[in-house]
Amino acid sequence: MKKIVLFLVFVLSVNLQAQQRPKLVVGIVVDQMKTEYLYRFSDDFSANGFKRLMDNGYTFHNMHYNYMPTYTAPGHASIYTGATPSVHGIVGNGWFNRSSGKQMYCTDDASVSTLGNGTKEEGAMSPLNLQATTVTDELKMATNFKGKVIGMSMKDRGAILPAGHFADWAFWFSGTGAFISSSFYGKELPKWVTKFNDEKKFMPYLNKAWDLYKPASTYNESMADNNPYEGKLYGSETPTMPYNLKNMYDKNGAGVIRSTPFGNDLLAEFAKEAIVREELGKDDITDFLTVSFSSTDYVGHLLGPRSMELQDTYLRLDQTIADFLTYLDKTVGKDNYLLFLTADHAGAENVGYLKDNKYAVDYIGAKNIRKSLTEFSTKTFGADLVLNYSNFNLFFNKEVIKSKGLDLMKVKQSFKDYLMTQDYIKRVYTEEEILSSTGADYFLNFIFKGYDPTQNGDLVLLEKTGYSEHALLGTSHGTPYSYDTHVPAIFYGWNIKAGESFSKEEITSIAPTISQKIKISFPNGTESNVLEEVLNK
Repeated sequence: MKKIVLFLVFVLSVNLQAQQRPKLVVGIVVDQMKTEYLYRFSDDFSANGFKRLMDNGYTFHNMHYNYMPTYTAPGHASIYTGATPSVHGIVGNGWFNRSSGKQMYCTDDASVSTLGNGTKEEGAMSPLNLQATTVTDELKMATNFKGKVIGMSMKDRGAILPAGHFADWAFWFSGTGAFISSSFYGKELPKWVTKFNDEKKFMPYLNKAWDLYKPASTYNESMADNNPYEGKLYGSETPTMPYNLKNMYDKNGAGVIRSTPFGNDLLAEFAKEAIVREELGKDDITDFLTVSFSSTDYVGHLLGPRSMELQDTYLRLDQTIADFLTYLDKTVGKDNYLLFLTADHAGAENVGYLKDNKYAVDYIGAKNIRKSLTEFSTKTFGADLVLNYSNFNLFFNKEVIKSKGLDLMKVKQSFKDYLMTQDYIKRVYTEEEILSSTGADYFLNFIFKGYDPTQNGDLVLLEKTGYSEHALLGTSHGTPYSYDTHVPAIFYGWNIKAGESFSKEEITSIAPTISQKIKISFPNGTESNVLEEVLNK
């Protein structure tokens, strides 16, 4: 009897120990997903995808980004570090760097080389430029580097930044149709990845047309298929379904799959293969898989938030997520994985659509802004003092200013005064104003949290709501306004109670919340605010 009691005590202690952490954490980021899509397309979703997550998980309906610029790379970095660009250093997808005086890309690393069938440029990538640790990094250290961390996306930045500095692997899609990586992670691709690539898994998707997933009457939440606000997919005559993907592939290569919903399907297929081949969630040491669905962003940029193509992409993604959840249930176990779903940013309405419906906004264009600044500078100072304008940042040519004997502070004020006369400008902030921010100015606080004085500009422009530097067709993002900051946030699975909150929350709370939930150290740059609802059992 005594032996039986001791055995039961042992089993109970093992189970309690195992329950301290899930076997697998899965982070899903949907690129350019507005929270509103969960509502607008709700009637057309299945019961087992987004609805399953919302009905059985904990949903934060009022989750927002808390900095500017709201782009893909800063978004992924902020989700996983719990910090803003002012701390983690990823201040854009690509940006002009003040210190080096050169353009740089968020994950560029000339010291590494491509693994797999990709170009030299596609694979020379790593987390080198990320200045803070991620929740995935902290998990690696907490498990003495025994827990596996794997990141994947159709975009390099969507795979590399979430996986962090210590990842076992990060994989991203090449224009050749293969998932590739870099020598930062190893000497050669795992055999299962090479096999997956050799089987050209993308071809079945591109050998068929992209047509509506459901009957046309289902898409009454979208505009007519042929409307003046959409771009054309890879040379199509009109922005209308069905699209001949085989013809597009023959002319442009495998990269066309990114701009279709099937890019998401291919990535999910790759994720399932990774779970099996890397044995994720198979023991009591917690692993972490990051999956970033990028096709939603490609479709959104090209065709806009009210296109039938975008709605179709989300209806298909709903089914993809449903299938993935079922797969996790079978391979990892229904109660053994912790999953969260969010987005790296949201997206604006098409500016032409707003304008045609009598909203007094307009397309301005970064090139037009740059041209007007040059004209003003030449007229006022007799020289072009603008070194670069990009990502809402204006950089001055300090050498020219010095050579002409000009006072930099007076130059800044002069440009600021000029910009404030322009219809599209809401505010203009100098570097000095940004760095002395007290937090009292709502918009300045966004800019402060997205600003790195070693990398960003001398002036930062805040445009009025509704205006856009993006092309006339489709849409974009980047501002501190709610249409770019408001994203979904759902926690599901291991030790998560069903529920919902409508209180405003910030995206930088996700990483420390996951850290607290699985009892590991916070990422080193995080503000450490947690979502207590997720922590309550």
